Amino acid sequence: MARVPFLPRRPFRRPPGRRAPRGPFAAPRPFLRALGMVAVVLFGAWLGLLAVGGVRTPVGPMDTTMTLRPSLDGGTRIDVSPLGSLELDSHHAPVRLDVDVDRLDPVRSQALVRHPERLAGLEDEVTDDVAAGTRELALRSCVAVVTGATALGLAVYRRPRRALGAGGLALALPAASGVGVYATWNPKSVLEPRFSGLLSSAPSVVGDARSIVTDFDVYQREPARLVTNVTKLYDATSTLPVYRPDPATLRVLHVSDIHLNPAAWHIIGSLVEQYDIDVIIDSGDTMDHGTAVENGFLDPVTDLGAPYVWVRGNHDSAQTQKYLADRKRFPNVRVLDQGRAVNVGGLRVAGVGDPQFTPDRTGPEQAADVQSVAGRTLAAALREQRRSGTPVDIAVAHEPEAVRETDGEVPLALAGHVHHRRNEVLDGGTRLMVEGSTGGGGLRAVQNEKPEQVLASVLYLDRATRRLQAWDEITLGGLGLTKAEVSRHLPQDDRPDATPSPIRFG
Repeated sequence: MARVPFLPRRPFRRPPGRRAPRGPFAAPRPFLRALGMVAVVLFGAWLGLLAVGGVRTPVGPMDTTMTLRPSLDGGTRIDVSPLGSLELDSHHAPVRLDVDVDRLDPVRSQALVRHPERLAGLEDEVTDDVAAGTRELALRSCVAVVTGATALGLAVYRRPRRALGAGGLALALPAASGVGVYATWNPKSVLEPRFSGLLSSAPSVVGDARSIVTDFDVYQREPARLVTNVTKLYDATSTLPVYRPDPATLRVLHVSDIHLNPAAWHIIGSLVEQYDIDVIIDSGDTMDHGTAVENGFLDPVTDLGAPYVWVRGNHDSAQTQKYLADRKRFPNVRVLDQGRAVNVGGLRVAGVGDPQFTPDRTGPEQAADVQSVAGRTLAAALREQRRSGTPVDIAVAHEPEAVRETDGEVPLALAGHVHHRRNEVLDGGTRLMVEGSTGGGGLRAVQNEKPEQVLASVLYLDRATRRLQAWDEITLGGLGLTKAEVSRHLPQDDRPDATPSPIRFG
């Protein structure tokens, strides 16, 4: 048989005009490959961070665990069990620093008790410990991110070059995060902490309003001082430091929209005692229907331990106002209406009651017009008070739209009604502070899927100038009171590097 010669196979060539096949067997497009690589890098980096966990490091006499976590908001969270947690807006980057105080080392703490002279150098020691722990955490996190992305890349692609590429891209994540932290680092974040946990301990940890303003340079040296203070708290857990009010500071408790919730009286009484409140200002809607049957709900006001200034809300009737204005029944209550001003607790306060009672509302346009008229009545009374040489320090109305009419006539205006907080400086220089519901929306809140939070604020004013120095926003977790949070805020003018405002009242 004749041997057939071997012919080499020609390479296949697609005829001109024919496209490559599409469907499940087609090669992925470049942007899909890139998207897949990004997903592998991010997921692998996250797994790496979870795997490495935290860095256990001693900080002074305490054992702590530092952890970096992916986050949309950034910031720093310090958990101090059992006192609660402290959150700082220290930076805005895709990572958050969590610091858990695990325990107080008995040997090191007893050494401090036996040798109190060592407390003088404790802050330097704490600073060095925090810096060393942060460096170790950053290094381990970088290694974990790269290792996690590389390992996941190898598992997905099964090609060493692609896996190494994923690891290289992952290295950019900690680098970019570091740049973000550096660019947005806010050393002043300790001025406005959010403390969650034991409400009774919050004022002791947050500190006094005047000391935060005057000792700003001291607070710049956090978190070393914070850790030192926590150490002292642990050392005297049963006798936490007592909050000693500054005699040059007036304290005003602003409440609103109690809506017939009896739990509010206990909360207000506790805050009066804890913060040594000089004046309570209630911006209305204490009742729900304003009927005479509800009047007995107001009787606990006499036992709150501080003067009580009140304006009528749209759920409070004329009957409600008449009952509360009885000075024999309520010797500590001052009812304000039609721009009336009173001197109470070292402050001069004027207010106007809501001109509408809930069943009488007929439409938003009429409501806005009536509120504007009430606000102009209050503003005219403020001008008259100033001309007579007795300028008003605080104006109060239930509706924010009404009290806006006092812009430029008074330094501080308070309102409620909307059941959430608002805080703004109006065009004329008046600061408008709207409080949420101190009654958590009232007893009707139990009908909602999620109860409203209980809100109140403590305002700190200079006793000589009646100028607002700072305020604490107090938030309780609804009717269940499952959590407590206190956040400190300062006006821009009170910051040490601020230019004093040229606006003057009175």
